[in-house]
Amino acid sequence: MNAFDLLRARGFIQQDTGEEKLRAAFDAGPVVFYIGFDPTADSLHAGHLLQVQLMAWLQQLGHVAIAVVGGGTAAIPDPTGKTELRAFLDSRQLSDNTQGLRRQIERFLVLDGERGHLVDNAEWLMKLQYIPFLRDIGKHFSVNKMLTSEAYKIRLERGLSFIEFNYQILQAFDFLELFRRYRCTLQCGGDDQWGNILAGVDLVRRCEATEVYAFTTPLITTATGAKMGKTAGGAVWLDPARTSVFDWFQYWLNVDDRDVGRFLRLYTFLPLVECQRLEALPGADIREAKRVLARELTVRVHGAAAAAEAERAAEAMVSGLASADLPTHAVDRNSDAARLLVVLAESGLAKSRSDARRLVEGGGVTVDGTRVDDPDLHLGTALAAGPVVVRVGRKRAVQVVVR
Repeated sequence: MNAFDLLRARGFIQQDTGEEKLRAAFDAGPVVFYIGFDPTADSLHAGHLLQVQLMAWLQQLGHVAIAVVGGGTAAIPDPTGKTELRAFLDSRQLSDNTQGLRRQIERFLVLDGERGHLVDNAEWLMKLQYIPFLRDIGKHFSVNKMLTSEAYKIRLERGLSFIEFNYQILQAFDFLELFRRYRCTLQCGGDDQWGNILAGVDLVRRCEATEVYAFTTPLITTATGAKMGKTAGGAVWLDPARTSVFDWFQYWLNVDDRDVGRFLRLYTFLPLVECQRLEALPGADIREAKRVLARELTVRVHGAAAAAEAERAAEAMVSGLASADLPTHAVDRNSDAARLLVVLAESGLAKSRSDARRLVEGGGVTVDGTRVDDPDLHLGTALAAGPVVVRVGRKRAVQVVVR
């Protein structure tokens, strides 16, 4: 199957610069393509993983991947999707974040200088001279056209800074630089970047008199309308220090039934026919499809051993019994820390003590399988006999142990 057709069949394609031309380019030989990741944090999250998976697919099909960590563009706030000016990152934050992203990306792609490259656009953007850049590159950009971009229209309502206005030009220049260095002819990215991506396509055409291509991936939302990779507690991160392996596994295990097939196609390498079989499982059997999804994604991000441990912990949580595989929360048995509402808040099962009180009073909390209605219940006596399992609903639990 042509690479473009495979990606479309799996759900990766949203907008493109021409299906037939892209198919022809993929058929003609290895395509050098790139995706950028701005280091606004020191870890990728589940939303970014879609782009990483796209790169891995194309690389497996024989195409050449360039992962661009945007140490230069991240210094300029991207106005896309923002109603306010994004906070500036200092040089230390940018450096730390860049290194964090590099370490993660290296785990998923072959970056040997032939089949794949990992570069930082600070290497060329930080060396630009302002006046020559304006004369050579800025002259190709129409202010009127730039202002029609959705990203700029949204920010214009609240005030668009001059520094934000430069972001599209710098991202476009990345494509030109990568074309010149690596003969890169394809840029991919999230659909919210379509305007910036098209600016790069146009810049390469103007400066090099050659045709290059682009396509975007859909902005994934769940069946409930929530943004992909977001929970009540924030983003679902690849870094286990930000999102534990157990919570990562649970996120995928608990996706909406309507999302299972789509996520299997996008986030795993399972054959399409297997994704379709799992998606079609009837009734409660769809739980097995979710387990496959969670297992595949946890193995991919955290390794087989961590995935097996998280799966055992998930089974232990369903049983309601104490288990070494459950997430633990240690307390001093005779201290205030052993009060139920404190345990709920400090372990992350509740957002705060007031939230913990509401959960208990609403009947959503059990201790060793028994529903409790007293948020001030002290667990000290129960802890004298061994670990205590505190559960919120069916999907979240922690094993309380004595420190």
